This record gives sequence, C-alpha cells and structure tokens, in this order.
Amino acid sequence: MTRRRFALVLPAFALAGLLAALPVTGAVAAPPASRGGAVDQIPLPDGFQPEGIAIDNRGTAYFGSLVDGDIYAADVRTGEGVVISEGPGIPAAGLKVDLRGRLFISGGPTGVARVIDASTGEELARYQLTAPGGFINDVVLTRDGAWFTNSSAAELYFLPIPRSGDLPDPSEIVTLPLTGEWVQQEGFNANGIALTPNRQALLVVQSATGTLFRVDPESGVATAVDLGGYSLVNGDGLLVVNRTLYVVQNRLNQVAEFRLDVQGRSGTLENVITSDAFRVPTTVAAYRQDLYLPNARFGTPPTPTTDYDAVRVDR
Repeated sequence: MTRRRFALVLPAFALAGLLAALPVTGAVAAPPASRGGAVDQIPLPDGFQPEGIAIDNRGTAYFGSLVDGDIYAADVRTGEGVVISEGPGIPAAGLKVDLRGRLFISGGPTGVARVIDASTGEELARYQLTAPGGFINDVVLTRDGAWFTNSSAAELYFLPIPRSGDLPDPSEIVTLPLTGEWVQQEGFNANGIALTPNRQALLVVQSATGTLFRVDPESGVATAVDLGGYSLVNGDGLLVVNRTLYVVQNRLNQVAEFRLDVQGRSGTLENVITSDAFRVPTTVAAYRQDLYLPNARFGTPPTPTTDYDAVRVDR
C-alpha cells in the first residue's frame, strides 16, 4: 500500500515550542483547547494508520504508523504536530519513551524492535528479536530494560539496559518462554504489556482468550489474574497508574478500568470508559489527569486519504 509522504519532517529538539508555531502537514486544524489547556482530539496525518502511543513528561505525544514506521509527535495542549522520523518501512506498533528521550518501538510482523532518538529522529539501534512473521506487538520499560510481546509465539523478549543507559548488543537479547497457565491459541495471543503495581512482575493480555496474565520475569511462569470473571475480549494496550489498570478493548470501543492488588494477582472492575469519539482505539497513555488513545479504525479500509486521530478522555 502506498500513501502520501510528508514534506514536513523536523527534529524534535525544543519540540514543545516548535509544535505551537508550526502547521500540521497532512492533518486538519486542531480543535480549540477544552480542558486544562488540553484538546479533546489530536488530528493525525491522513493515511497514517496509528497503533501505539507514548507521552513524555513535557506533554509531547508520540504515535507510530503501521504503514511504514513513521513517528509523529504532537503537543497535547494544542493538538499540533509534525513527523519527527520517517520510517524505514518497518511498521511501528507499540511504543514507549524513556527519560533519556529515546523511543522503543515494536516492529509488528517484521520481528524487529527499534530505538530512535526523539530529538533527532535518528535510529539508535535495531534488534531482530525473532524471525519475520513473529508479531512484535507492544513494549514496556522497566528499571533495567525493555520487554516486548510477540502475538504469534509464546515468548517475551528483554533488552537489558544498565544504569548508564547504554543500549545492549544484539547478543544480549533475552528470550523468555511463557509457561505455567499460558496456553498458546490460534490467532493473536500476547498483546499489551505493563508492570504490576509493585513493579515485580509483568502483566500481559492474551487477546485470543480475553485473559490477563501475571508473568514472572525470571521464570516466564504465567498465572491468570483474577478479574472477577470479567472477560478482556479484544484486549489490546495496557496501562498501570499506581494501582489502577486500564485495558483498551479495541473493537468494543471501550477501556476497562480495574483496581489491582499491589502484586497484580487480582483486580476489581471499577469503571468502563466509553466515548462517542472512539473509533477502535488500540493503546493508551496518560498525561496528568487525562488518557489519550489513538483510533486505529480497524475494519475501515485504509487509504492514503483515510483520516485518523487520537482522543482525550478523563481518567
């Protein structure tokens, strides 16, 4: 599939100031601010096909394109943005940004993970986590590295990162098989990933069964989290804020909100967030008291002129 390339590709240094002044290429004008200086909608370039989102502590939201891995950055206060990195033809699925301003990007069906500098758009590292055909879907950052899910195989991948921040050599990639109660199914399996509230284990949603698992990062033993019988059908992106877990249920156009125990072994449903602005959201990030979700519009035939956006809801 082809789509129109974007003429405006700028470095993101001093991005907060630049975004307020520069026009958005390939997107309609942002709506006026509506709450606390934040907009309700962030327009994305036509044909972009977003999937992942990450927001840094300045309020810059980053989005990855499933088409070719372009990275788009927008200010959540104005909704205005630019393409900061042209993709190399590797899709960008889930992504996270660290305190050093580096974006960790899941490469979908290529089996690749990439790291780019959000200030320059430069690719800093590329890792072949698994053979092409494995779907590297999402990523979570921990104190000592980055974990990636594979929706096509019962295993996770870990990139160890020391306190110095040095990115690892490809020979240091750790492959962790999922065992215990995990049973691989047909279709999409491991999808969104997050940390338990105490940061001692991983939470992984299995889309095929609608089950949330707690995974021991040392052994790979997975145990189903007791959610009181609630099914996470169409479960996609995960976000944990303190003891609150948000689970995006993409084609249901909703976000399930749970109160977790500190170890992440059980949770109680507290709310189901819906919005008329949801058009199959996939992932979620928080900034201050708001949640932001890109609308992937799965089920809508993608074209170079199909419109895409991200939306804000209260949390």
